[in-house]
Amino acid sequence: MRQLLEVQGISVSFDGFKAINNLSFSIGDIDLRAIIGPNGAGKTTFMDIVTGKTRPDQGEVLWGNKNISLLKKTEAEIAELGIGRKFQKPTVFQNQTVKDNFLMALKKNRSALATIMYKLTLDDMDRIMEIAKTVNLSAHLPRLSGELSHGQKQWLEIGMLLLQDPKLLLIDEPAAGMTLKERDDTASLLRTLSSQRAVVVVEHDMKFIRNLDCRVTVLHEGGVLAEGNIDYVSNNKDVIDVYLGR
Repeated sequence: MRQLLEVQGISVSFDGFKAINNLSFSIGDIDLRAIIGPNGAGKTTFMDIVTGKTRPDQGEVLWGNKNISLLKKTEAEIAELGIGRKFQKPTVFQNQTVKDNFLMALKKNRSALATIMYKLTLDDMDRIMEIAKTVNLSAHLPRLSGELSHGQKQWLEIGMLLLQDPKLLLIDEPAAGMTLKERDDTASLLRTLSSQRAVVVVEHDMKFIRNLDCRVTVLHEGGVLAEGNIDYVSNNKDVIDVYLGR
């Protein structure tokens, strides 16, 4: 496994509060990682830094085998490099069909002329059908997105990200608001996706994380408190004291 993302000694403060404190860890190119920790541990800030929304006060974030500095890139440039982020609340076009949402997400030339002249190709439709099958929405392509369940909307947004061909997916609390079956299906989906790319999941639901069966990084006060499989972190005294025992 090659290294895809390396975070080196990053720190950032907001109004005197140190949200990230000398944080360092790495993600492989084929990887599934869960990030957990109490509120204020730095989970969201970490994703903000990786995607270019927040700039750290110090440290470095390197991408790919060419060690490209993400800190010198804009949010749009970082997305173009292959980093896709899904926020906790699904952001889909509610009044459009599932198929139309996928169409709008296709990775295409986005210039004004190209958009006006665009015509759907068989390859594009094959790609949409492939992604719809992957995210369990093949039977729902004609439906309005607003009619989908919460879990299905999460899958739709993940599918829209997949159409951008990301190398790294950052997924924020996907299990929140899902039924038990949807949570199980989502864990299975993320495991499948991580066989071809890196997937980082920020989550509070420990049962869901156990179902992911992956390496877990525990953040506390902006740094790494512990790292290992779910059994290791679940039995780590420090993790129990600051997070699981609450």
